[in-house]
Amino acid sequence: MTIKNSIKSMRREVCLSVAMIFAGFATAGAQGVKATTVTTVDNKSPNAFYINNRAPLQRQYFTKLPTGSIEAGGWLKKMLELQRDGLTGNLGEISVWLSKTNNAWLNKEGKGEYGWEELPYWLKGYADIAYMLKDKKMMAETKFWIDAVLNNQRDNGDFGPAVERNGNRDLWTNMPMLWCLQSYYEYTKDPRVIPFMTKYFKYELSVPDSKFLKDYWENSRGGDNMLSVYWLYNRTGDKFLLDLATKLDKNTADWRQANNLPNWHNVNVAQCFREPATYYLQSHDKKDLDATYNNFKLVRDIYGQVPGGMFGADENARKGYDDPRQAVETCGLVEQMTSDQMLLGNTGDRFWAENCEDVAFNTFPAAFMPDYRALRYLTAPNMVVSDGKNHHPGIANEGPFLMMNPFGSRCCQHNHAAGWVYYAENSWMATPDNGIAALLYTEGKVNVKVGNGTPVSIAETSHYPFQDQINFTVTTPKAVDFPLYLRIPEWCKGASVKINGVAVDVNTSTGDYIRLAKSWKNGDKVTLQLPMQLKVQEWAKNKNSVSVSYGPLTYSLKIEEQYTKGDNLKDAQGDSHWQPGADPNKWPSYNIYAASPWNYGLLIDEQHPEKSIEVVHRTWPKDNNPFTNTNAPIELKAKGKQILGWKIDETGLCGVLPQSPVKTEEPAKELTLVPMGGARLRISAFPVAE
Repeated sequence: MTIKNSIKSMRREVCLSVAMIFAGFATAGAQGVKATTVTTVDNKSPNAFYINNRAPLQRQYFTKLPTGSIEAGGWLKKMLELQRDGLTGNLGEISVWLSKTNNAWLNKEGKGEYGWEELPYWLKGYADIAYMLKDKKMMAETKFWIDAVLNNQRDNGDFGPAVERNGNRDLWTNMPMLWCLQSYYEYTKDPRVIPFMTKYFKYELSVPDSKFLKDYWENSRGGDNMLSVYWLYNRTGDKFLLDLATKLDKNTADWRQANNLPNWHNVNVAQCFREPATYYLQSHDKKDLDATYNNFKLVRDIYGQVPGGMFGADENARKGYDDPRQAVETCGLVEQMTSDQMLLGNTGDRFWAENCEDVAFNTFPAAFMPDYRALRYLTAPNMVVSDGKNHHPGIANEGPFLMMNPFGSRCCQHNHAAGWVYYAENSWMATPDNGIAALLYTEGKVNVKVGNGTPVSIAETSHYPFQDQINFTVTTPKAVDFPLYLRIPEWCKGASVKINGVAVDVNTSTGDYIRLAKSWKNGDKVTLQLPMQLKVQEWAKNKNSVSVSYGPLTYSLKIEEQYTKGDNLKDAQGDSHWQPGADPNKWPSYNIYAASPWNYGLLIDEQHPEKSIEVVHRTWPKDNNPFTNTNAPIELKAKGKQILGWKIDETGLCGVLPQSPVKTEEPAKELTLVPMGGARLRISAFPVAE
C-alpha cells in the first residue's frame, strides 16, 4: 500500500455504528446466492455464538475465534512445525530464563534469579503452537508453567516475579502472562483462570496511581493490560474492570500526541500505538481512534519510507537515520502483526490486514534461518551483511546485533514464537451477522458455529501469497444460511468469485469485502481469484528510490548468500544468558555475507512495469518452505546497472542510498529479483539507474 493510499485509508471515517454499505448487488441464478460488496460490516447486533464486547464497550466488527478453532495448513503449518522442531520448541535447552531451577515464576513469593518477560514472551507463542499442532509434549510443558502461575498467586492477588523498580511494583512482566492464561482458558476452560484474573485485577485497582505503571516498559505498554481487562469483563461483566481500564489508560504513557510519541523504541511503537484505539472501545471518543491512526502515520512518514511494512528503529528511531538500511527488531515485527490483527477486528478496516500481510510476507521470515533454529535481532529492507560485528553508529546499539544466533537477545529469542501462530489464529474471524470472514488468506481450516448455530468447517487451500487463486470447501451436517466474507486486498484489481464452478456476478471494485449469503450445503466450493499485477512504489522521501511488488509480495535483488559459522557465545549480546549445558554445536550461529554484487540500480518503466519486468513462475518447493531464495516460487527478471560508488560504508553496512536517478556508465545487466521475505540479504529499495 502506498503512503498516499494509506493516508487516505487512515483518514476514512471508521464509523463503528454504521450499517452495511452495499454495492454491486447481484444474484447468481439458481445458486441462490446474494453477492454484494461491503465497505464494512454492520456491528449493531452481537454474534450469537461467540463472546462479544459487553456494553458499554463498542462491539467488534470481527470477533476473534477461541483458541483451537483454526488449524494451520500448507506452508504456514510448515513454519509452525519448523518452530516446534527448532528454536521455539527447544528453547529450554538454551535459555537460562526458562530454567526450572531458581526461577521466580516457580516461586510463590516471586523470588528467584531468573524471572521477567522472557518466560511469558516465549510461552504465549509456544503454548498456542502446541494447541494448534495438538502436540502432546508441548502441551504438557505448557501446563507445567501455567499450573505454576495459577498455583502461586499471592494472598493480595499479585503473582509472578516480584520485581520492584524505584520502590514500585513492576507489572509489565505479568501482562504477556495474562495473554498466556487467556489462550489457555479458551482452549481448556480451566475454571481456575477467571477467579485468578479477577483477584489480580482487584489487586491492580488497589495500587495507588502514584505507584502504578511508573517504570518505562510498563508505562509504555499499559494497553496490553487493558486488553486483558476487557477480555475478562466480557466474560464476567464485573463493573470494577471498567474502572481499572480507565485507570490503566490514565497512567499509561501518552500515545495521543499530535506530532510526537512518548518514546521511539521500535517495539514500544509497534506494540503501543494501538493503546488509544483500545480505550476507544470504552470511551467512544473518536479522537482516541484517530490517535492510533495518527501514530501509525507519524512514525512511517518519518522513518517508514521503505518497503516491508515497518520503519527504521534499530532500537530507537533516530533523527537522520531513515535510510532503508535502518533495521527493526524481530520483537517489533511480532508486535506490529499482533497490533494489526487486533485493530482489524476492532475497526473492520482492511488497512490493518494489508499492513499485517506486508510485514508477515516481506519482513518477518527473513529474520530467521530457513530452519528456524536461529534468528537475528535486527532486519532491514536493505541489508548486505548479517554478522556478529559492531555496526554502531550505523545501527543504534553497540554490539553483535545482526548475526543469526540462537544464543543471542533476551527478548527476540523468546518473543518471536508468537508471530506465525497469532497470524494463523486471526486468519478467520466471526462476524456480527453470525457469519465468518476470511481475512488473512492462508491454507488451513476453520471450525465455527454459523447461522442458527450449526457447526461447520471451511477448508482453505492455496499457495497464497505466491498464487492468486484461493479455494474454500464447506463441510456442514445440514444446509445452513450464513454469510461468508472474503477480503479484497487493496492492491487487487478485478477480483472474482465462483461458487461450485459458476461465476458470481458481483462488482468487486466497489467495496473492501465480498459478502456471499446463501444456504450453504455440504461440499459447496468457493473459488476466489485475486489477479496479481506488477507495481512500482516510489519512495520520494527516501532519495526517490523504488520498490517492486507483485500482488502482496515485494521483491529484492537476489544476492548470493555465503554462510559461515559464528561464535555463539562471543557474539551474543551483553545481556544474553544461557543454560550451562547449552550446546553451541547443536545450535550453531551464522554470519551471512554477500558473495555477489549488490549495488545495482534498476532500469525500469515505473508507469508500465510489465514492459521492463518479466514474471517467472517456478515449481512449488518440495519441502513446503517458500521463504528462501532457492525455493522462491516466483522470480522477477529485470534490468539494472551497477552503481560503483554505492559501497559498504565505514560502519560495515551498505551505504546510504544515492539520490535517484543515478547516472552510471556501467553496462545494463539482467537481474533476478526474489521475494524479500525469503532473502536474508537483500536490496529492496533500489536506486533508479539512467
